[in-house]
Amino acid sequence: MPPGRKYFLAALLLLFSFCLIAQSPRPLIVGAITVKGNKKTKTYIVLRELSFHSGDTITLAGLVQGFRTAHDRLVNTHLFNDVVIYLKTFRGYVADVEIEVKERWYIFPLPYFKPVDRNFTAWAQKDYSLSRVNYGGKFTHYNFTGRNDQLTAWLITGYTRQFELYYNQPYADNALKHGFGFGFNFAQGREVDAFTVNNSQGFINSDTISYAGKYLSRLLSFSARYFYRPGLKVRHTLNLNVVSTSVDSAVTVLNPHYFNNNRRSLVYPELIYKFNYTDVDYVSYPLNGIIFESSLTRKGINPDINLWQLSTGLIRSWPLARKWWFGIQNINVLKLPLSQPFYNQGLIGYGDLYLRGLDRYVIDGTATAVLKNTLYRQLVNFDIPLVRGSAHDHIPFRIYATAFSDCGYAYNRDFRGNSLVNRMLYTAGFGIDIVTFYDLSFKFDYSFNQLGQNGLFLHIRNDF
Repeated sequence: MPPGRKYFLAALLLLFSFCLIAQSPRPLIVGAITVKGNKKTKTYIVLRELSFHSGDTITLAGLVQGFRTAHDRLVNTHLFNDVVIYLKTFRGYVADVEIEVKERWYIFPLPYFKPVDRNFTAWAQKDYSLSRVNYGGKFTHYNFTGRNDQLTAWLITGYTRQFELYYNQPYADNALKHGFGFGFNFAQGREVDAFTVNNSQGFINSDTISYAGKYLSRLLSFSARYFYRPGLKVRHTLNLNVVSTSVDSAVTVLNPHYFNNNRRSLVYPELIYKFNYTDVDYVSYPLNGIIFESSLTRKGINPDINLWQLSTGLIRSWPLARKWWFGIQNINVLKLPLSQPFYNQGLIGYGDLYLRGLDRYVIDGTATAVLKNTLYRQLVNFDIPLVRGSAHDHIPFRIYATAFSDCGYAYNRDFRGNSLVNRMLYTAGFGIDIVTFYDLSFKFDYSFNQLGQNGLFLHIRNDF
């Protein structure tokens, strides 16, 4: 029999069996589950993300829903470019399942080139100066032993000097629930963010104080981590750090409150507990589902540094109609006691905690609440062919139009000289988001703020 005819008859038989079972009230039994395409990733790491297992009794509708959620969870591991889950065969009421994955590149020995400023807007205010750039090498293996474990080594020089070595093994036991990590970080900087003036970072660098080439800050930290993932949606992380940090005397002369008690150096322990609940379609650009995170941090054990910090974050997104979604993001931070040195004051404008439209500014304090609202409309969804017949046979592009409004508040008891603290903040705007390969997204936002300012801002995110 010709091969094409054989495969056609097999597919026809599977379709006939599916139609008969779909009209029967009798539940199915999950049979063999096979995984294809995982050359590096262990098969049990793939099966770990499934809500159904071989031998389970389940309705056909329940199994189809299990396929959808398993697909999303496998994509969200950041291990695969593509995932396809389907019913392979029926043996009476026993359904065999097959999972086909296309693995990503896991090894990235890459050159490193990045501005030291907190975002592109801040770098633009320094005229895109190449003297404010770090360069070097970055080696990361995102699937070191095939168990979704990560090994990272950075060797960076330029405006700052940094060496990092980290290893995380989230699934170290046979039950795939417990894991560990460890690492250390050494960094020196020629520039210190020593104060905030006019809602902008005030830097001290070695050139301005006639210490050309001298490093003004030093950081050395050691860390150990414990991971616990009892199910599919919940993760717990316990992180213990021991930190030694110091700054040049020029920093404390200009800002005696940089550390407590006019100190120039600190050695302190830091204990961080994090809780994460994730149930979304795509964790790097969620359009449907929920992500909730909370953390409790204890930094220091004496008056030199004394901080309790509680943080919560919520992302909730809904589909509204075909190609339309709406999402909210809420972030809250509380630092106690409310009086803290400048070293512990960073809030809005740092990292992912920002208001669109106030990208030029930083807002310090010890308590904040931020709410971000976004309406999404998908414009196009297409692929560009790449390496045919490989795991990288195409580059996906999804492009969205967005409209948004943000609001926030930052409380500062001690450093009140900046106009954006202790007041409600409002921004709004519209933009274009481009989501592509390896969880990379480009956000072009044209935004307005309550100060009467507007402008185009770029944010780049890559979770991988």
